[in-house]
Amino acid sequence: MARLLLLGAGHAHMTVMAHLPEIIARGHTVTAVGPLSRHYYSGMGPGMLGGAYTPEDISFPVEQMIESRGGEFIRDKAVRVDAAAKTVTLQSGLEVAYDVCSFNTGSSVPVSIVQQDAEDVYTVKPIENLLAGRNRILELAAKDTVRIGVVGGGPAALEVAGNAAACARESGGKGASVRLYAGKRFLRGLTPRVRSLCLRQMHRHNVEILEGSYASGIATGKVTLEDGRTFAEDIIFVAMGVKPSALITASGLPAGDDGGLAVNRFLQCDEHPDLFGGGDCIWFKERPLDKVGVYAVRENPVLYHNLLARLEGGELQPFDPGGDYLLIFNTGGGTGVLHKSGVSFGGRLAFVIKDWIDRRFMREFQP
Repeated sequence: MARLLLLGAGHAHMTVMAHLPEIIARGHTVTAVGPLSRHYYSGMGPGMLGGAYTPEDISFPVEQMIESRGGEFIRDKAVRVDAAAKTVTLQSGLEVAYDVCSFNTGSSVPVSIVQQDAEDVYTVKPIENLLAGRNRILELAAKDTVRIGVVGGGPAALEVAGNAAACARESGGKGASVRLYAGKRFLRGLTPRVRSLCLRQMHRHNVEILEGSYASGIATGKVTLEDGRTFAEDIIFVAMGVKPSALITASGLPAGDDGGLAVNRFLQCDEHPDLFGGGDCIWFKERPLDKVGVYAVRENPVLYHNLLARLEGGELQPFDPGGDYLLIFNTGGGTGVLHKSGVSFGGRLAFVIKDWIDRRFMREFQP
């Protein structure tokens, strides 16, 4: 009997969790560690902020999913992995042993510029922060126009800005003035056509975009830029680039340039072959992958196959990231921007397509 340990119950582990009965029937035990009883799907998080979805619409009851299928779920957080001893220490002090371990611990938003005791400041990860931000917007918008700042210059900032504006207009709300602190240039990694479409959607929501200077400080009610300017805000969302979970570097495990677990084409750590991983927390050595959910979804079946193969001494299957992927942003108010293989458009249809894809994914893995 071999022991499989899943660190995180996110997108990349969905196929593994769906097949728990088969894994257990083969004589193995499965334990999963996660901070919450539900896992939120990040691709639908901005839509929850904007009121398109409820928390239940965008989350999986992972504790129930695992335990009802014969596994053990520990509501905790891994803080250190001892690859030599094959043990994981949890925040509670509990130590869990494994034969094969898989990482799907996600990513976080850097908070080095955020004052420690700042109030009404919400990082966009973990995703449940967006629900807290939504509730605060609704509370303030019922009384007056809300000043909302979004710090970040990428797609996450785009989606949060548009959906925060939509949230403030709900149920007779008095609306919001949304200011996006985009750094040197907003959406600089996108094609001119896609960037133009996104800017058009931000204009629809009356979002003010500040370019030319990065944010250097965030405190309660205030954003400070490197050029010395300061701006007053009631609510601030922090949507700067994500980085992998600190667990990998804290454990002294092989890491890539971004701090993610360095894995080969089998999603396996070369130095510690009983360690695997998927999603935002890995560094794929064959070529760096964007931090987008599509790769976690594509990794699902390969990770399931390889974990089972490692448990039983079978042959591993290589992961092929594939080529160009469909990119759709939820820009709030039932609108979006879509891009794939040179085709780009914005508006209602883009959101409808994204909504259909996301709901299909949720239905596929819901218990």
